[in-house]
Formats: sequence, structure tokens, C-alpha cells
Amino acid sequence: MGMESWRSKFISLHCFIFLSLIATHCFLFVQTQALAQVDECSALLQFKESFAINKSVSADPLAYPKVSFWTREGDGNRSNCCSWDGVECDEDFGHVVGLDLRSSCLYGSINSSNTLFRLVHLQRLDLSDNHFNFSQIPSRFGHDLSSLTYLNLSYSLFSGQIPSEISKLSKLSTLDLSFNGPKFDAYGIPLKLTKANMRSLVQNLTTIKQLHLNWVEMYFTVPDILVNASSLTSLQLRDCELNGEFPVGIFHLPNLEVLDVNGNSNLTGYFPNFNKSNVFKKLNVGATNFSGMLPASMGNLHSLNFLDISWCHFYPLIPSSLGNLTQLNYLDMISFNDIPNNNSTGQLVSEYSLSWIASLTNLYSLSLWANKFRGKFPSFVANLTQLSFLQLGGNEITGQIPSWLMNLTQLTTLYLVGNNLSGAIPRSLFQLQNLEILDLSSNSLSGQVEFDQFSQPKKLKELRLAYNKLSLQIITNLSATVPQLELLDLTSCNLTEFPEFLKYQSELRFLQLSDNNIQGQIPKWVWNATRETLLLLDLSSNFLTGFDQNPINLPWQNLYALDLRTNMLQGSLPIPPQSIINYVVGSNHYSGEISPSFCNLNHLHILDLSNNSLSGMLPQCLGNSSALEILMLMNNSFHGSIPQICPVANSLKMVDLSYNQLQGKVPRSMANCTRLEFLNLGNNHMRDIFPSWLGALPALQFLSLRSNGFHGMIGKYATNHDFPKLCIIDLSDNGFSGVLPSNCLENWNSMKFVDESQQTYFQVISTSYNNSAKYSYSFSYPYSITTFAKGVELKFIWTPYLLRFIDFSSNRFEGEIPAGVIGNLRGLLFLNLSNNALTGLIPSSLWNLTALESLDLSRNQLSGRIPGNLAQLTFLEYFNVSYNHLWGPIPLGQQFGTFLEDSFQGNSGLCGKPLSKKCDSSISLPPSIFEEDEDSGFQIALDWYVVLPGVVSGLIVGVVAGNFWTSKNHEWFFEKFSRKRQPRGTRGRRGHRN
Repeated sequence: MGMESWRSKFISLHCFIFLSLIATHCFLFVQTQALAQVDECSALLQFKESFAINKSVSADPLAYPKVSFWTREGDGNRSNCCSWDGVECDEDFGHVVGLDLRSSCLYGSINSSNTLFRLVHLQRLDLSDNHFNFSQIPSRFGHDLSSLTYLNLSYSLFSGQIPSEISKLSKLSTLDLSFNGPKFDAYGIPLKLTKANMRSLVQNLTTIKQLHLNWVEMYFTVPDILVNASSLTSLQLRDCELNGEFPVGIFHLPNLEVLDVNGNSNLTGYFPNFNKSNVFKKLNVGATNFSGMLPASMGNLHSLNFLDISWCHFYPLIPSSLGNLTQLNYLDMISFNDIPNNNSTGQLVSEYSLSWIASLTNLYSLSLWANKFRGKFPSFVANLTQLSFLQLGGNEITGQIPSWLMNLTQLTTLYLVGNNLSGAIPRSLFQLQNLEILDLSSNSLSGQVEFDQFSQPKKLKELRLAYNKLSLQIITNLSATVPQLELLDLTSCNLTEFPEFLKYQSELRFLQLSDNNIQGQIPKWVWNATRETLLLLDLSSNFLTGFDQNPINLPWQNLYALDLRTNMLQGSLPIPPQSIINYVVGSNHYSGEISPSFCNLNHLHILDLSNNSLSGMLPQCLGNSSALEILMLMNNSFHGSIPQICPVANSLKMVDLSYNQLQGKVPRSMANCTRLEFLNLGNNHMRDIFPSWLGALPALQFLSLRSNGFHGMIGKYATNHDFPKLCIIDLSDNGFSGVLPSNCLENWNSMKFVDESQQTYFQVISTSYNNSAKYSYSFSYPYSITTFAKGVELKFIWTPYLLRFIDFSSNRFEGEIPAGVIGNLRGLLFLNLSNNALTGLIPSSLWNLTALESLDLSRNQLSGRIPGNLAQLTFLEYFNVSYNHLWGPIPLGQQFGTFLEDSFQGNSGLCGKPLSKKCDSSISLPPSIFEEDEDSGFQIALDWYVVLPGVVSGLIVGVVAGNFWTSKNHEWFFEKFSRKRQPRGTRGRRGHRN
């Protein structure tokens, strides 16, 4: 029994020791876990302290600073951070495993020392919709947070290269780095991803389900390895600058529900045949280079609720099987029939070809903008009773707006802009009680419209009635019923005064009343209601004389776009607020000097003070702003020197200082204007040598130094890349001397070939973003130029992109015309070398300039014969070789039969029509109509007796072809002034305010 007692005590002792060890282990474990939790809580508090709180940086209207509620508890060393807003902890061990700080108003940078990386157990991290100040994504995300399964850094203004270490997060099922960089903030830097890092991402993230990299710059083809990502349910790569062909195998991924590659304009691809096993819910290839046929098998995508095939190049044949997509909520087919690089007008769309849309009764958004739809208002729309958004603009819809639109009771947005709709606006339209946006502009709607009818849709926020034939009846005391609008566009609505209801529009942000007949002053009550809200004001093309009470400063505190062009405004320039981006007041009667305060407008993109009566010296700080893109000061009376424009590289694209009294030299600082496209310094009092250093500007297309005091020789450039984009140059009426600069001419490649598909007109487009208003605003400025050509002064208000011209007239150039070089500039339309001292022969290589319309070689010392092959320039409308030393017969045939006697006068040796002097037998006719081209050595000998029978028909063909080409491609808006160009010495040097 003693032995048993001893054994019992021994067992009890062992149990006690064992239990003590367990208790100690548990205590140590709990203590360790508590210490770990304290460390994680401390890390969170330090994370909080590393940021400022700024409620304006989060776009979500429900955003609030979650970290503001994070505080220590108890003795200061203990915190129950698991209860904090946005923090999630593991139930077993208490580690922080989730952090949801989306839309938390955080502002500041994240670097590698941030305490966030002490949260090594994190599995879910959401920092979206904050502002991380364009900091780079730290590589420690991949090193220290290896347990992450969910990572969302979207809409948070990260920038720079995405670190390769992100691919080490092998457990990720969701990675979202979308919508960072400059598309979200104009001053940012984009996120970038190399092709190697993209390949590593796909290889290592074997369980990835959602890969969202929208707005990440990639500049490569989509890796084929993505076709093996069998777990993918959502792939979003919109606006990534992708190129090459999209791997068709991605369409067959078994679990892929969302594919979005919108906005990759250089990405090619096509739709494969789809089978019923496809599970697509969203398919977005809008604004890409996808092409080919739409397969009828698309009708098998029964789960599809979102389809965007807008701005693509699909063959314009739509399978009716798309009517099977009855779950479709969103359909965007904008510009579906736009066929690029094709001179045809494309296939017109009839209602029948779109009748399948009537089956899509669940649609809430339908966009058919610019589909070449022709005919009456499409009746299939009547079947879409769930529609909230309807875009039918930019088509050729005719007839009246149907009254049955009132049955679309869910409609909030209706765009009918840019059609041929006629008749009155039906009263039934005003019964759409949910209507928020209505755009009926640019149609042929007519009749009287009682404006109080727009009071019926109580939710109306945006109203556009511009460019119709409407007569608005605006009764007094309307204020009580008109809804609070945010946008009102009544451009060209025959208004004679400011609508009185504007007194009470306290939420108005965009007001456009241009091209009306509003006279007198801008009343104070117009700005009283909108002082804090108005962002854009366009009152251009009226008869306004000034502001009531003539304020020194514009009253709108947040205004970013002001257009007061073409009025009768007087007095000093009103000073805009610091927020201003576009300040456009050209063609008025403003006087006085430019206030130096304009130099402090750091966001200014456009400054247009042209065609006023301003004077004084330009502020030396003008043009220093890195944001300024367009500077228009022509047709004033400024004097003194040009400021040091572009002291550092900036955004300037267009500078026009012509028709002033500016003196001195071209500032060398303009060599920093690397984005400059248009520079006009003509008609001033400047004295300088030719600024050859401007040739280093990579984007310069237009240069005019006409009517100044420039002088000296135009020497050889240091490189062969000078003026690489130059299309138009005007050096006329200066003192340049020496031989024509053949080395320069040889480098002007943009005059050798013209790509007609590029664009219609030369223009500079300035696009500004207002992030607080979430609104972008584009302003287009055409190249507006004046030149002497075709014997008269031509003013191009819109300069056609086809126009290439050289004007070296009225200088002191001497020597021969460089035959080999000049003949290579095959894109030239106008060439003016008149009023110089050129000698030698007229080069027969001019025959190569097949597009030439105007050739002026008058008032030189040229000798020899007129090359007979010039008669083959079928578009030559103006030809002048008067007052030279030419001799021999004038060529016959085609365009030469249209030139008058004054084109040849002053050459005593010339004979033949149209001169009265006949060619006698001692003057031999040219042996052929084609002379030898010294560049090619090509010669065709045709006896005159063979050619003469065809002269009449050739002339007819040439004139008809010329007129056809002109009517087709030369829809140029220009004014012809009858004042002919006078010889040197008989006309004034400057025509200021002609």
C-alpha cells in the first residue's frame, strides 16, 4: 500500500508538472500573441500618423476618414485595434488580417519604411480611392505581405514602375492597380509595367481570379501566357497602350466572365466563334482596332449583360442572333460603321438592320451615336421600356420626335444631338419625370418653345437646345418653377437678353449663351447666383459691351473656362480667378496693358487676347507658366521685346504675336518649347538673323517671320534633322540675302509627302481636366494664317492639312533656284520666290510638284525658256513669271491656256499666247511638251503636231479634274482680298490692321 501511495504521488507530481508546463506554454503563447497584437496596433497607429486627412481626395460621396477613430485605450500600451473601423482580425490568433481603408481621405506618400509592412499576416488590403501623392508602389509589398490574397490600390495616384516583387504574392486572387496616374490627375505620372514583369505576374499568380490593370502603361502585346490563366474570372486592361494582336485563346478561358480592353487603339483582334459554355457577362473592346465579322455565335452568350463594340472596325453586318442576348443591360455601338482608311462614306444603316434590338427588353443603356442611321426615328426603341440612357446623336434621323417617347418612363438621359430632326418639340417629352439630361442641339427643330415647359421634369439637370431654329418664349417670374440646372446651353437660340430665371440658378456650373443677339452689359444678377458654382461661361459672339459695375476682378471664384470672344467689350482686361484654365477674350475692344497678375495664373492653358486694342510692353514673366499651351496676342499694339518664353521646357503648342510693334530678337529661350507647333511673329518690327536653332523643335509645323527686319544669309544647319515637321514657312518681306538655302529645303520632309488621312485641318487641341468637377473640357484652335498666293492675299481661318507652302518673296536672295532639291518637295501647293534677285533657268524639275496650285517667280532676273513640261501641272491655278529675262515661246496646253497676259509681261523675249507678240519662224518651238527631268533623266519626245490636236481636250480634262479635286479636298474657309501684291518699294512694309 505504501508503494501504491508513492506511485500515486509520483503520478500526481508528473501531472502537476505537465499541467504547469501546458499552463506556462499557454501563458507564454497568449502573452506573445498579446505582444504581437500590441505591435500590430502600434504599427496601425504609426501608419495613421504618416498621412494627412483631406476630404477632397476621395471621390466617393460617402467617403470619410476611418483612421480618425483609431485611438489607444487603457494605459496607452494596450489597444483593441480589432474593433477599429476598417480593421479585421483573425479570430483564433488576433492578428490583423484585413485592412479596408478605401475612400478614407488619406493624403501622403507610402515608402518602404512605412509601418504598414509590419502587418505580415495581412490577407486583404484595400487602399483604393485615396491620394498617395504619386509615390511608387514599394517593393516591400511583395517581400513582407506574402499572405495577401486581395490587394486593391486603384484610384490612389500611385506612379512609376510596378515593382517586379508584386509577382511574389503567389496567393493573390485579386490584384487591382487600376486608374492611377495622369488620366485621373493632369499633373501625375502613369503607372508602368514591363512585358517581363507582366509575364512574371501571370506565371506566379497561379490562383489569380481578378486582374485589373486599367490605365497602366504597357506598350507591348498581350502575353500569350494569359491563355493559360484558367482561374481568371475578370481581366481588365483598358487604356493601357497595348498593341499587336490580342490572343484569341483568352476568349476561351473557361471561367472568364469580364473582359475589358477598351481604349487600346493599337490593339488588333477579332471575335472567335463562341459556344454555349462561355460564361461572359461583360465584353468591352470599345475604341480598339478589333475588326472582322461579328460571328452569329455571339447569340450563344446568354449570360452577357454588357457589350461595348464602339469605335471599332468590325464589318458593318450585324447578325440578328444578337437579339438572343436577352439579359443584356448595356449596349454601346457608337460609330459601328466607321471604316478607317477608306474614302467611301460607309454603309448606311436602316432600321431593319437594327430591328433585333427590339428583343433586348432589359436594356437600360443604348448608345448608337454616329452609326450612319438614316430614316425616321427608330421604332424599335418603343419596345425598350426599361431604358434609362438613350444616345442616338450624330446620325441622319429625320422627321419629328415621336410622342411615344413619353412611355419610356425610366429615361434619365436622352441625346438626340446632331440629327436632322424637324418640327416642334412635342409636349409629351416634358412628361418624362425622371429626365435629368436632355440634348436636342444641332437639329432643325423649329417653332415657339415656352420655356416654362422645362419645369415639368423636376429632376432636369442638363439642357442643351443649341443650333436649332427655335424661338424661346421665356416669361417673367419663371424662377419659382424652373428646376436647378447644372448645365444650360442655349447657343444660337435667338436670345436678345439674359433669361431672368438665371437669377435663381444657384447650382449652375456650365452656362453657354454664345451666338445670340444679347446686347449691353452683363447684369450683376447673372453672377450673383453663380458666384461660387460656375465653372464654364461662354458668351461669345454677342453684342456685349461690358460688366455691370465694371469689376476689376471676375466675380466667379472657381471659374476655369471663360469665352467672351467676338463681342464689343471695352475697358481694361478683367482679372480672372486663380482657378482659370482658359481665358479667351479675343475680338473685342479691350485696351490698356496686360496686368502682371496674369503671370500668377499657374493653371492657365489658353490665353487669347487677340484682335483688341491692347498696348504697352508684354510682362516679362508672360509665358513662364509650365501649363500654358496657347498664347494668342496678335492684332494689338504691343511694343518692346518678346519675353523669355519657355525659360524651361513647358507645354506651349501655339504662339501668335503677329501684327504688333514688337522689336528686338527672337528669344533663345524658345528652344525649350519642345511641343511648339505654331509660331507666328509676322508683321512686327523685329531685327535679327534667321533663328536656325528653331529647327531643333520636333513638333514645329508652321513658322512665319514675314514683314519684319530679319536679315543675313540662311546658312547650313548643324544636323540633318532640322525642322522635321515643317509644313508652312513664310519669310517674305524681310532682308534675307545669299543663295536659297538648299540644305534646309532638303531636310523638310513634311513637304515631300502629305498623308491625306491624317486630319482635315491644322489645329491645336487643348484639353483640361477639372478633377473636383470630374469634368474634362477640350478647346480647338485652328491654324489661322494670312499669306500672298494666287496673286492676292489669302486669309485661311481654318488651314487645310493638305496645305504646304514656301514664301521667300520680297527678300534679297540671289543665285539659281536649286533644281534637284526644289523638285523633291512634291507636297507643295504654293511656292512664292518673287521679288528677289534670282538668276539662271526656271528648273524643269518643278514639273514634279504635281499638287502645285500657285507658282510666283516674278520680279527676278531669271533667264532662258519657260519649261514646256510645266503645262502638265494640271492643278496650277496661278502662274507668274513677269519681269524677268525670259525668252522663247510660252508653252501651250492645259492650264497655260488660262493664264492672262500680265503673268508674262516684262519679258521682252517671250512670245505666243496670251501675249500679242507672235513667235516668228526664227524662234523655234520647243521640240517636246516634256523636257528632260534632270533628277530622273526621263524624257518623252512628242512632236508638237501630234500634241496640238489634244490640247483642247487636255485643257478641259485638266480644268474639270482640278475643280473636282478642289471641291472634294479644298473645303477651305478663306477670305480673298482684292488688293494685289505690289512690287518691292511701291507698297508699305507692314499692313498692321489691314
